Amino acid sequence: MSHTVTIDDHGFQHECGVCGVFGHPEASNLTYLGLYALQHRGQEAAGVTSSDGTLFHTHRGMGRVADVFGPEDIGRLKGGHAIGHVRYSTSGASVERNAQPLVIDYQHGGLAMAHNGNLVNARHLRQYLEGQGSIFQTEMDTEVIIHLVARASGNTMEDRLANALREVKGAFTLVALTESRLVGARDPMGFRPLVLGIIDGAYVLASETCALDLIGADFVRDIEPGEMVVVTADGVASYAPFEAQPRRMCVFEYMYFARPDSTLDGINVYQARKAIGRELAKEHPVPADVVVPVPDSGVAAAMGYAEESGLPLELGLIRNHYVGRTFIEPKQAIRHFGVKVKLNAVTSVLKGRRVILVDDSIVRGTTSAKIVGMVKAAGADEVHMRVSAPPTIGPCHYGIDTPDRDQLIAANNTQEEIRDKLGAESLAYLSLDGLYRGMGGRGPGYCDACFSDDYPVTPEEGTPQMSLLREDAG
Repeated sequence: MSHTVTIDDHGFQHECGVCGVFGHPEASNLTYLGLYALQHRGQEAAGVTSSDGTLFHTHRGMGRVADVFGPEDIGRLKGGHAIGHVRYSTSGASVERNAQPLVIDYQHGGLAMAHNGNLVNARHLRQYLEGQGSIFQTEMDTEVIIHLVARASGNTMEDRLANALREVKGAFTLVALTESRLVGARDPMGFRPLVLGIIDGAYVLASETCALDLIGADFVRDIEPGEMVVVTADGVASYAPFEAQPRRMCVFEYMYFARPDSTLDGINVYQARKAIGRELAKEHPVPADVVVPVPDSGVAAAMGYAEESGLPLELGLIRNHYVGRTFIEPKQAIRHFGVKVKLNAVTSVLKGRRVILVDDSIVRGTTSAKIVGMVKAAGADEVHMRVSAPPTIGPCHYGIDTPDRDQLIAANNTQEEIRDKLGAESLAYLSLDGLYRGMGGRGPGYCDACFSDDYPVTPEEGTPQMSLLREDAG
């Protein structure tokens, strides 16, 4: 009997993306296009809120940007200022009421907000606020911040927002809009990126530089960890309202989450991934005939591995990019159906060859095992799995959807056991030192808790772990 199955493409899933434009006659359209460039950061919902100086106009919906917005929707988003959001739910269910931006009216006027990250004390704050009489309409961390702003003291919106954000712990990158100003803020450790650009004299805030590139904006600079910028008709003002903390940019932004054409904190993502692949080849060479990436996230690292090893790079796996989250499987069961929907092996590349298969991570291991099986079924003589990251041993609590620790294969198995579960002839991971060599050094500091188990901010007891990729989800 046919049934619906959820396609588990990767053990890690993207978080969210934000964009904002201030002072441009096509602010909503530019924000929409910025979200289009940030679609990789969230495909479950999208939304834009604009301000014409007096009123807010909002359009939100479930699905990808192109599905949520039509020309008539953009046309209704009047005004010269706008913010937008693409969502992959890390807190709260995947339903339309959890789509962003959130918009409220309170005693100081209107406020719209879009947020990327995860607050590790959100549960405690919500319980406190509900005890004080607050009524929540969504399940999102963003609404916790909104309630804190509404209660905060301060003469200006940025003062109230800063006071509210001093109450939260964890990762936040957000954009907020009033009738007369656009505000961007990044948490003191800088877990998630935020950049500033300019187009036709109008300022743009976005999660990544690829959004600036699409709309033709010039990159100005990164917003610094712990910085708040306020854009008004007078220009951009910068504040440092939070106590300084060690920088902890998420290292997985460079390895998987960010688009390869983006530059984060001065490091080009594509070049970093290639360099990481070269380090992987130096650490773990193996006699082979061809290097094959697991698309798409393994491509740049595989290029680096091939260059360093002197082996040819071939696209032995082809990805179908036009795939939704679920499928109706036929009555006659198809082996490895979920993976085959997204990937297909190229027999002419793989048959009779010793294959080095390069991927950016192995999380649960179930998908990787199916890919190895697919490559062998296509006739490969040997499959050597090479991973351009250290073993993933801990979940993320800062805005990335990850499985629980007991579902992480490297947290519960030896490397030899993992190799056997995958069915590969060999398996090797990049060392943490090799990862940072590829990135040009440890720099000002990164969060690598998923590899090192060293969490810079301890989650409060009872903080729910992201659940969308659990085996019983979907």
